[in-house]
Amino acid sequence: MSEFASYPSLDNRPVIISGGASGIGEAMVRAFAAQGAKVGFVDIAVEAGEALASELRQKGQTARFIRCDVTDIAAYQSAIAELAAAHGDALVLINNAAHDQRHLWNEVTPDDWDRRMAVNLKHAFFATQAVAPGMARAGRGAVINYGSISWMVMTPGLPVYETAKAALHGLTRSMARELGPSGIRVNTLVPGAVMTQRQLDLWISPEALTDIKENQAIPQALSPDDCARLALFLAADDSAMITGQHFLVDAGWANT
Repeated sequence: MSEFASYPSLDNRPVIISGGASGIGEAMVRAFAAQGAKVGFVDIAVEAGEALASELRQKGQTARFIRCDVTDIAAYQSAIAELAAAHGDALVLINNAAHDQRHLWNEVTPDDWDRRMAVNLKHAFFATQAVAPGMARAGRGAVINYGSISWMVMTPGLPVYETAKAALHGLTRSMARELGPSGIRVNTLVPGAVMTQRQLDLWISPEALTDIKENQAIPQALSPDDCARLALFLAADDSAMITGQHFLVDAGWANT
């Protein structure tokens, strides 16, 4: 038996997760599937996505993967419709897909700006637009936008990414008001320095990890599962009256 909470309201609930093939997204796919949810997820990483979906189905869980670049809005909305046809209209949408490639502010071109906004912000709005009618028909639903503490702690080398992630807070607040009358909740989950394989491979050296732990109130490494467990709560009926808020999973680093 798991030491962590289970949520009966998530059983058989259609869930869509962007960027679900690795990192925090993978942890959420696994967590929701283990709760009995009908999980659909998209990613550009075909091999990892197909392997994850196959593994979960072999366990008797429901997981469907569609290869999709979320910056292609028409293709992404088509994938959302395909998942709805397979699982029913999504009652949970998790806007997780992002790309935190480092960049120098004085080298950003207009095309760079547009590409970074597309992968870190734009798709979240249009995915919400796509799922909201089905949620409204059901009279309930949960949208979870993934933010970042990077702009809160002024991390260097990420100005456009941080702008997009800060904007997600505005998107959450505005859409919580727009969709609330239909019973749809919208919240932001804000990870701290999560030890995904990508972070470990590219940026988190032993020295950097020491610095991170010194900045955190709890000096322990954050894992993708730490974020996934909060996502479960925000998606479940247990959080039925929580909307328009942001929740940090950062071991007490950012000062909001």
